[in-house]
Amino acid sequence: MEKISPPGLLKFQPAAERPCAENKIGVDVVPSLEYDEDSFNRMLALERKRSERSKRPFMLMLLSLEGIPEGESGCNVRAKLFSCLESAKREIDVLGWYKFNTIAGIIFTEISDLNDGAVSEVIVNRIKSSLALNMGADEIEKIIINIYFFPEKIDPEGWSSRLTLYPEITNRLRSHKNRLFVKRIVDIFCSLVALTLTAPFFAIIAALIKLDSKGPVFFRQKRVGQYGKSFTFLKFRSMYVDNDPSIHREYVKNLIRSPENGAGNGNSHKPEVFKIQNDPRVTRIGGFLRETSLDELPQFINVLKGEMSLVGPRPPIPYELENYDLWHRRRVLGMKPGITGVWQVEGRSRTTFNDMVRMDINYVTNWSLWLDFKLIFKTPLAVLTSKGAY
Repeated sequence: MEKISPPGLLKFQPAAERPCAENKIGVDVVPSLEYDEDSFNRMLALERKRSERSKRPFMLMLLSLEGIPEGESGCNVRAKLFSCLESAKREIDVLGWYKFNTIAGIIFTEISDLNDGAVSEVIVNRIKSSLALNMGADEIEKIIINIYFFPEKIDPEGWSSRLTLYPEITNRLRSHKNRLFVKRIVDIFCSLVALTLTAPFFAIIAALIKLDSKGPVFFRQKRVGQYGKSFTFLKFRSMYVDNDPSIHREYVKNLIRSPENGAGNGNSHKPEVFKIQNDPRVTRIGGFLRETSLDELPQFINVLKGEMSLVGPRPPIPYELENYDLWHRRRVLGMKPGITGVWQVEGRSRTTFNDMVRMDINYVTNWSLWLDFKLIFKTPLAVLTSKGAY
């Protein structure tokens, strides 16, 4: 779409030249849109994936009709509303039910990537002008309009995704409600058992850490969990205090953007594993804890608190998000992060970053309780063989 200065960010025909179509829908009939709820949400998912590839943003407008009662008056208002929306959108936009008979939606594809506020103002004014031609002010006031942009703006220090843009994820989680409840019960039971059985190790490891170097026993770090919500990630401290985090920040940047990972930014360096080898920040006891994965025992506390699960994607550090491609974000949406997972068991040092993300997305898409149990049973062997412990 051609970019032009406001107020012409989107090329609509003036409202006066495109009045709402004459309403010929019976008052007892709910208007039939081009896309029903399932079809519209599939189109929304496809548009989001298209945007991930093309980097061209889109806008989702949702119009809530919950304040408009059912019956003759309600259906009449709905008929007039959809007639106006059809005349107000462009041919390339998508109109349908986001939630049947309750929330109508329009996907404005290929919008300008200028200021979101300016774009939304132009579109909302266009829609309101169209509605005003055929509806009363009291009817328009009952319609609640919400605007969502994709890609979402991410603040690495705190990002919470708007799941409205991911209907297939919310639908999948809803369909797995009972099994996810069982997953949570297993998490609670196993974390309680693990913490009880490893309590003596906690005391021994804490003493070794204190004897080896100055600083706290636990390492606390902000990580990104499900839906992009941050939480405090716990590990036994394996590094010297006041170390330079820029070393790992630069390493992660090179890892994600390396040509071998598909970024093609001209960087010839290929990190062999996700974790820095011979890291000068690691203490003597810390190296042992990392190689045996004993440093991860405190994560059972995260599981018990509901911030993590036994099995799930690896929780990223916030500054990793700065280098994420759009499609990478999906790995932190569909499931809670886990202590172990497909990458930790099957991949580790043998995969690129993109491969790790694909593993996580595939796990979320094909998740089952049986898959969780298989990964849990495979984890001890992966730890014992020390396949590049994370």
